[in-house]
Amino acid sequence: MSAAPLTAAQVVAGVDLAGATVVVTGATTGMGLATARALATAGAETVLLGRDQDRLDEAVRAVAAAARQRTHGVLAELADLNSVARAVDEIAATVGDVRILVNNAGVMFTPFGVTADGHELQFGTNHLGHFALTVGLEPLLGKGGARVVNLSSAGHKIAAPELDDLGWARRTYDKFAAYGASKTANIWFSSELDRRWADRGVRSFAVHPGTVATDLARHMDRDDFKTMAQLSAAQPGAAKRMSFATPEEGAATAVWAAVTPDLADRGGLYLADCAISEDVAPWAFDADRAAELWELSERWVSAPA
Repeated sequence: MSAAPLTAAQVVAGVDLAGATVVVTGATTGMGLATARALATAGAETVLLGRDQDRLDEAVRAVAAAARQRTHGVLAELADLNSVARAVDEIAATVGDVRILVNNAGVMFTPFGVTADGHELQFGTNHLGHFALTVGLEPLLGKGGARVVNLSSAGHKIAAPELDDLGWARRTYDKFAAYGASKTANIWFSSELDRRWADRGVRSFAVHPGTVATDLARHMDRDDFKTMAQLSAAQPGAAKRMSFATPEEGAATAVWAAVTPDLADRGGLYLADCAISEDVAPWAFDADRAAELWELSERWVSAPA
């Protein structure tokens, strides 16, 4: 019988983050809230990002009740690059540096839509919004070394991004392939960020949290769950029955990536089950396409579509 999965609270047991500042996106519910709460209980000053003011205020109160240091809330809509830029400015005015950035927020299997800047919604939210946030926070990340944790997924195995058609102008939209592409983009972003910024002490990791019971699945119907199960079952070594983790269990690997000494002086890795994982698609660490994605992302962030 396999051991029970760790929770985020168990990962930080005995960890002292006093003096560290943590930023977590999508921190109002689910894994994001569990991540922020765990890091706050370990002594970090926390900045929670969310797109709904009432839910953000509630999450700040919940985390502050368990925190040893200050807790802040910053309103940010990742599907709007102007909103992300405002969030960067507010964070910079609130904290002196950022030791840990957890890019947790995301959308999954959405109908076709576009961001405020005209990018396909899943790519624009899951990758481009986080790219803009991370690059914007680079001066704070580079002050004393930092870890950037990007929530990817085993769903990256569904598809890689078509870099010449990220807007699906030449293809029939497939919400599953679009999600997979956005999750591959998270891995490419992590590996290229680590290549570019490691010499400044900024290391980056992509994380598969498991299949977690959260409201991320709000756009899915019964047929979508069947399709997801079929896609999962088609992967090598897949379990016969899909099992769901709690948000606290799902947050464990992201928190482990943020705090474990086992990853000191390492980066550009894909993690799952609080360990380094090699269970990735053949395209997951395509260095050339990762570099191309970075350059495209820089262009779009500096001049929104």
